[in-house]
Amino acid sequence: MKYNTLYRIYSIIFMTMKFLLQIYGFQFIHRVWDRETNKKWEKLLAEQAREYRKKALELGGLMIKFGQFLSTRRDLLPAAFIKELQGLTDKVKSIPFKYSRQTIEEEWETNLEDNLADLDSYPVASASIGEVYKARLHNGTPVAVKVRRHRVEEVFHKDFRALRIVFWLLSRFTAYGKKADLQKLYKEIVSVMSQELDFEQELKYANYFKTRFRENEYIHVPEYYDDLCTGRVLVMDWVEGEKIDNISFMQEYDIDRKQVAKTLFDFYIDQFINPGIFHADPHVGNILIQHDGTIAILDFGMAGEIRKEDTKQLRSVVQGVILDDYDRVVHALLEMDFLLENHDTEKIKKLLKKTLDVYQEQAGQRMQGELLEQIMEDLQVFVKEQPIQLPADYAFLGRAASILLGVLLSIYPEMDIVKWARPVVKQWASGENGKGSIYTEVFKESARPLLALPRELIEWMNDGERDREWAKNKQRYKFMHQYYLFYAVICFFLLAIGAAVLSVGWFLESELLLHGGAFASGVFLILLAILARKHSKMIHSLKHKRRFW
Repeated sequence: MKYNTLYRIYSIIFMTMKFLLQIYGFQFIHRVWDRETNKKWEKLLAEQAREYRKKALELGGLMIKFGQFLSTRRDLLPAAFIKELQGLTDKVKSIPFKYSRQTIEEEWETNLEDNLADLDSYPVASASIGEVYKARLHNGTPVAVKVRRHRVEEVFHKDFRALRIVFWLLSRFTAYGKKADLQKLYKEIVSVMSQELDFEQELKYANYFKTRFRENEYIHVPEYYDDLCTGRVLVMDWVEGEKIDNISFMQEYDIDRKQVAKTLFDFYIDQFINPGIFHADPHVGNILIQHDGTIAILDFGMAGEIRKEDTKQLRSVVQGVILDDYDRVVHALLEMDFLLENHDTEKIKKLLKKTLDVYQEQAGQRMQGELLEQIMEDLQVFVKEQPIQLPADYAFLGRAASILLGVLLSIYPEMDIVKWARPVVKQWASGENGKGSIYTEVFKESARPLLALPRELIEWMNDGERDREWAKNKQRYKFMHQYYLFYAVICFFLLAIGAAVLSVGWFLESELLLHGGAFASGVFLILLAILARKHSKMIHSLKHKRRFW
């Protein structure tokens, strides 16, 4: 039934509509939003997330991966919903072995036994996209064989159709349509999930990590057998070891937990801040500790990329914060596609400045860990409330960093993350071969006012002379203004008298008064016009001279 197209689309759309109606109903009933209402709201969101998790495990396929993707989107979803989704593990019931055997033989275009001496028929791991079996090559080498799950591509494409409808509903009938670029988000989901279906992409990532960390004797990336790897089948060395959080195993083999945590931290921090591919799924099932203390990294299906340009823009963000240049910060965020088209630049700049000023005031009063935790919480709120949408790679980066932090704390709770990060971040801040160094840029920006000092000093001295000249002539111009104003008032008063005499002459039909009133009115009107013109010319001349001075 779960492979039926209509059933899958109906299940997904029905669940979406149910969630939307519950939200609208809640908001309609609860007009006053107090603490009690907020508790009820979080309870509703948690119940919805649990229902989604249950439905995802029932349907499998894309719904599990989509749930994991949503758990990375703190910029879009409430914390109560995400918290429940974080418990969505990619473990599903295994399929009959005959389907996996069929896939292997179709990909290899030969019998399974031609390349493998034996293959266990029960998988050691079963997930929504693939299953992993233990096998042995003809030379006796133990290997792991990862096979794409039967009909999973078909299921994904059906679910993509359903998600397209879901995103259309969200864009039309919810605030998310205005707040987020849902079309872009949908395309990211399709792109990311489609890559996970392509095992050749995973092979490419695995070989990349093998090359990048070849000199690191404490990190082991299994060797892949390229001639046996295809778009649906991967063959790699079998890795013996225990999950990285198995403390009793480390104690048994006298492995230094601090050294393990530090090695793991260095391995990932290098990926997180430097250009290149990063391993985006560092949970304990993908990281093994071997008896000699070597750390083995598995499963490169979920990976992200930090571009060289992104690293440059991140340095610009740090420079902008140091120099209080928030135009630079906003520009860098825009270049990294963090800001949507409807963003308010001035509002974002003000909020950034206000928030960072508060942190600077509190930095000396609060513990580093406490302040870091508060910054992370406030950052999530800020991202939600502003027209900011993280690109998929950065959403994965945030998720990976969060998972890694939990793993590190489980290994060595006493770790000093600030101390460990300091030399790495310092090197990152220096830029590649000293180019683009934060320190250099900050120095240049700070020195710029000093370099401009001679010109500004001359201008200041000239301004002093001009100000003295202005002060000397100020009284004369003030007197002239009062002079014109005084005579203008007299002329206007006499004009009014002449007009009054003219009116009386017209009323009494007296030629003398008529001619006298008309003459006086005409003369004083002309005088008033002359005074007004001269006064106006003086004011314009004064403005020009003031600018010159």
